Amino acid sequence: MSLITDLKATLEKSQASWRVNEKLLHLTEPPKYRLGGVSEKFVPAAQVRPLDFKTLLAGPTNNPFILQRRIDQGFLHAAIKPELHTGSIQGITAGEGGIIPTGPVPSSVDWRNRWGWSWITTIRDQNGCEACWVFGAVALVEAMVRIEHCVWPQVSEGDVHKGLHATCCQCGNAENALDWMKNNGAADPGCYAWPVTGSGCNSCGDPVGGAPYDAVAYTPTSDRSGRSVRIPAYTHVGSVADQKIWLDTVGPLVCGITVWTDFMYYGSGVYHKQATIGGNPNKVLGGHVMLVVGYDDTLSCWIVKNSWGAGFGESGYIRIGYGEVDIDSGAKTGLTGVNPDPWTKHRLHNGGMLESGNGATHRNFELLTTGPGNKVQHWWRDNSVAGYPWHQGVNFGNDAAACPTFISTTFNRSFESVHLTTGHRLHHWWFMQPAGPWNDGGVFGPADAAGIPGFIQGNYGAPGNFEIVVRTSDSRLTHCWRDGGGWHVGVKFGSSVAYSGASLIQSHYGVQGNFEVVCTLSSGKMQHFWRDNDHGMVWNAGPQFGSGVASPPCMVEGSYGAANEKSVGNFELCVAAGGAVQHWWRNNQGDQLWRQSATFGHNVSAVVSLIEGSYGFNLEVVVLRTDNKLQHYWRDGGGWHEGGVIGSIV
Repeated sequence: MSLITDLKATLEKSQASWRVNEKLLHLTEPPKYRLGGVSEKFVPAAQVRPLDFKTLLAGPTNNPFILQRRIDQGFLHAAIKPELHTGSIQGITAGEGGIIPTGPVPSSVDWRNRWGWSWITTIRDQNGCEACWVFGAVALVEAMVRIEHCVWPQVSEGDVHKGLHATCCQCGNAENALDWMKNNGAADPGCYAWPVTGSGCNSCGDPVGGAPYDAVAYTPTSDRSGRSVRIPAYTHVGSVADQKIWLDTVGPLVCGITVWTDFMYYGSGVYHKQATIGGNPNKVLGGHVMLVVGYDDTLSCWIVKNSWGAGFGESGYIRIGYGEVDIDSGAKTGLTGVNPDPWTKHRLHNGGMLESGNGATHRNFELLTTGPGNKVQHWWRDNSVAGYPWHQGVNFGNDAAACPTFISTTFNRSFESVHLTTGHRLHHWWFMQPAGPWNDGGVFGPADAAGIPGFIQGNYGAPGNFEIVVRTSDSRLTHCWRDGGGWHVGVKFGSSVAYSGASLIQSHYGVQGNFEVVCTLSSGKMQHFWRDNDHGMVWNAGPQFGSGVASPPCMVEGSYGAANEKSVGNFELCVAAGGAVQHWWRNNQGDQLWRQSATFGHNVSAVVSLIEGSYGFNLEVVVLRTDNKLQHYWRDGGGWHEGGVIGSIV
């Protein structure tokens, strides 16, 4: 009999609560899953002091669901609720059909689907490398970016593993990887990727089309510092009681376990180690590191994300019984206070405002408008203190004809802006983080620019090219881009364009990511154009929608509809019409039709910016009123709300 047949018989005889993976029945030897955890260096849980959660969780948090849980647990006073956003408890919402739990630690937590939202990135595969300790740490960072900033990240295990100069068969602990990320950040796969195409490396098999993994040099892109998530120090969580509180009020935890032979054959159910397999002893194979994403007291188990691909266990996950395989002997490791990079957030803002990584909670709003003497005026809102005060910063330039389009880039997280000039050109300025100053990037583009530029950093090249779409005086749209050779004026497309706007994005459609842009036509309708960047890079005319519009639109790709970091979120669009703001959205996971969902505001002449920021999944809008004042509006699960007046523009 084969080992898996013996194991199957053992489980049936013992009436075990788990079953083998039937797809492995054909194997004549154990599956070649790799481990990599150094179990003898796992921090013993008994050596970790109980956590003081009232002190640990006393600071502000971006996520409204987490805020409510901390209030319910008694770690924060209910009086903090009005400070969630702009003075309204309506900032605490339940997502799409979710329910906010109240009271003590719940009997189950599962971050794969909580409050109607998914918070865990897709299952990865460490292939033939002993790199579970890196994969577990990266999975933790990704989860905390999603939970704390409500945006899907992609962090590269290859960047961390190679940055550590680890070899294929080098083992470690999650702390090794987290320490390196604390000092160096953690970049996305476009900066330096994990070799997912191969079956492994070195003694385990070489990556496809290249040298053995250990011989490959660590050569991240030159803009790595600006496309890396930054993290603080980690926290060890010792007792099971503290671990459940952490999972409820903070997020997932990295764990270390001891792997036995039967673990390799897990298919479904709650895993409990068997003493024997068909009468033969069950053997220790080594240590392993994974991510605990939840627990279930009814079934007495932890819910754990593995790094052996989606074919393992329950679509890549395993439920491990409490106390099994040393999962509770070692301390688990948590993280809070992560700081996402601009590339992670780049689809979620457009127009004159963005959410930077500045401030104590890494979510300050930065706003550019016009000022006296055709200058550009910088404003910023401190989102880490009560009241969220706006501050007026420096002004620069002398030729701004309209509010700029403003982005944060992978060039060391620098701010970059482009505005239409009084001379019908485009003008580029940039601000080097953290202290500036603003630098003149020069005038460029068509000689007859006549609209608000759509402006993004795309993913062509590294650092990525700048891409612009702007209306010209012939009522068409012109595409411009900047690479290492400077600015270039490209093709024209469309006709009867009355207004271009800050509506250019590089979406998740396709492998490369399609360009998407919406303009306003002379008919008062809006029109969607898109460029297939995988096939020919030709601009295509999409549908027309709306009516009575006479202003520039502003568009983002948001989180609604995006089930994971690889899927396309809905397009969200705001535009001024008839003195109010119209909100439109396109169901990108369904019929792909544009729908108007709401009209709000008063005395509005134009939409200056649109953001989906770190406050849950709220939308944030800044408008220019007919009296030349700037005003903030925001949307949560309770609808659109009128915010404060920021200031006046000239």
